[in-house]
Amino acid sequence: MATVLIVYYSRTGNTEKMALAVAEGAKQVDETRVIVKKAADTSLEDLLKADGIIMGSPTYYGLMSATLKALLDESVKIHGKLEGKVGAAFTTTGGVAGGAETTILSILEAMLVHGMIVQGRANGKHYGAAAVGSPNKEELESCKALGKRVAILVKKLKG
Repeated sequence: MATVLIVYYSRTGNTEKMALAVAEGAKQVDETRVIVKKAADTSLEDLLKADGIIMGSPTYYGLMSATLKALLDESVKIHGKLEGKVGAAFTTTGGVAGGAETTILSILEAMLVHGMIVQGRANGKHYGAAAVGSPNKEELESCKALGKRVAILVKKLKG
């Protein structure tokens, strides 16, 4: 059984909607256990137990929220122990060119420093899923695809 953990921070509910859609996509993959947790409720042990970790945050000044960043800052205590796990990211932003890509990349950068495996996407939304404001149907489908893609990669690597 593969475990995919979806960790998010959401102030308005938009990022939470995306997190639930990511979870829906991951659940489409057989023998995948999906856990959805708010960043403030996520422990380092949760990160260690997961095979795949997908993190989401609103975009604040082109970066992730302080709440998600605090979890990543605390993860220095387990540095090296997330190596080989699959990682991915998603975000919501206030407008077009509002920093969605830089937010996703800030999350992925931390994952790469941990030695995690990040899979890109060749056909659009290369870095992860993003929405402007409340996610629309297309953006939620992108979230589902992200969750499914991560779960499939986790299963391949667990072999």
